[in-house]
Amino acid sequence: MKTTLLNDKQIRPTEYTKWRHAHERFARRDKDRVTVDEYKAQLLKGRPVEPITLGIDDRYHDVYVADGHHRAIAHIELGAPEFSFIWYWIRSFGVHMERDPFPYHLLSL
Repeated sequence: MKTTLLNDKQIRPTEYTKWRHAHERFARRDKDRVTVDEYKAQLLKGRPVEPITLGIDDRYHDVYVADGHHRAIAHIELGAPEFSFIWYWIRSFGVHMERDPFPYHLLSL
């Protein structure tokens, strides 16, 4: 998936109001900065990182990063063209990792 979709309108962070807030927090906390730098080094060496987990709320169809904020920031900071991901719907009856094609049409809303 294109890294440019990791923005405040299409694929949002879960733990932060905006991606800018994640950048700021990770920059000022040593442990987070080291984690992001390690992912960036891994990506620069051409080694894959664990896929970012995307969740989609089935009520509002919001798409967000459920797991992988550090990996997402590493991709954003590097200007990486794409990132690997897995995804799931959050439904009233539970969460299930999907194997179906991702519903890209939700990102254009």
